[in-house]
Amino acid sequence: MAKRVLVAMSGGVDSAATAYLLCKKGYEVAGATFVLWSGEETGESKCCSVDDVEDARYVCSQLGIPHYVFNYKELFRRQVVEPFVEGYCQGRTPNPCILCNRAIKFDAFSRRARELGFDHIATGHYARVTQDPESGRFQLCRALHPEKDQSYVLYHLTQEQLKMFLLPLGEYSKEEVRQIAAASGLVVAGKPDSQDICFVPDGDHGAFIRRYTGKELVPGYFVDLEGKRLGPHKGIERYTVGQRKGLGISLGKTMYVSRISSADQTVTLVEDERLLFRDSLRAEDVSYLSIPPLTAPRKAEIRIRYSQGTARGEIVPRQDGSVEVRFEQPQRAPTPGQAVVFYDGDLVLGGGTIAGE
Repeated sequence: MAKRVLVAMSGGVDSAATAYLLCKKGYEVAGATFVLWSGEETGESKCCSVDDVEDARYVCSQLGIPHYVFNYKELFRRQVVEPFVEGYCQGRTPNPCILCNRAIKFDAFSRRARELGFDHIATGHYARVTQDPESGRFQLCRALHPEKDQSYVLYHLTQEQLKMFLLPLGEYSKEEVRQIAAASGLVVAGKPDSQDICFVPDGDHGAFIRRYTGKELVPGYFVDLEGKRLGPHKGIERYTVGQRKGLGISLGKTMYVSRISSADQTVTLVEDERLLFRDSLRAEDVSYLSIPPLTAPRKAEIRIRYSQGTARGEIVPRQDGSVEVRFEQPQRAPTPGQAVVFYDGDLVLGGGTIAGE
C-alpha cells in the first residue's frame, strides 16, 4: 500500500513540483494550502491570496490529487505576527519565516496530517533529510545546490517532524525545478518567487507595526557611543543592527546602527563599520536537530543570516541551555532576534536565536 503524503502547497512552482515528484515516486499525494493572513487588520495585500489558493487547487486538479485548505489565521496572528511586532518593539529583528515554519508549517501542519491519516508531510524547501545508520537519528542536511539551500530556516525541527518530512527538491537546482514543472505542464511553472515578508509586502516594518497596533511609534534619539544625541528618530521599530540606509537623518557621513535600546528608545550609530564586527554572540532558545544536546564545546560552521555564508567557530553550551558562539574571525553585525545555525559540513547540527553579545 502506497504511503500517504500531504504537501504544503503555496500556489508557487516549488510546492507544485514537490507534489508532482512525489506522485511520480508512487506516493498517494494530496495538497494543502494554508490561509494565514487576511490583511484586514492593516490594509495590506493578503498572504495566501485567493489567486494563490486557486493556483494550488488547479495544480492539484492537473495532478489528479485532492486539495485541502486549512485556516490558520488566528494561529498565525498569535504565533507569528504578535512575536514579530513584540520583537521589533524590543529592539530585535525577528525572522517571521522561521516563526511560521516552527508554529504552523511543521507543528500544526504535521499534527493535522496525522489526524487525517497521512504518513508524511512535504514542502518545497530546498534541503535534505537523512538518517544516521548507527544511531537511527534523523538528520537535516543542506541542499545539494548551495545557492538555493534553505536549511537555515529549518533548524528547529524535531525528530518526530523529521521522521514525517519529505523534501524532494533538495537534490535539484531552481532551474531544474522550473524545467520539471514546465515539462509536466504545471500551470505555475513560470510563476515568480515571492521575496517579501508575506504580511509586510512593502517592507516597511515600522509602518506595519503602527497600523497593526493602532498606535504611533515612540520617538527617540540617535546617539553616538558616548551617548551624545545626534538627532531624533521616529521609532526604534524602523531600524535593525548593521543598517546604514534609510536612517532618516543626515549627518554628512555614512553611519551604521550598532545598537538598539528599547529601555530608553535610543539607536546608537557609529561611523566606523569595523565597530559592528563581533568575536562572539549569545544564543537562546537553542534547538539541537541532528545531534543530542551538547555538553561540551564543539567546533562548527556558523551562519548568522540567511543570505550569508558560514564562518568557522565554536559552540559553547551553558548550564541554562543557551550557548556562546565564538568566531575564529569577527563577524559583521550579529543581529538580536535573527537565527544562528550550526553546521558540520552539510549536516545541520541545530541553531538558536541571537540574544546579544
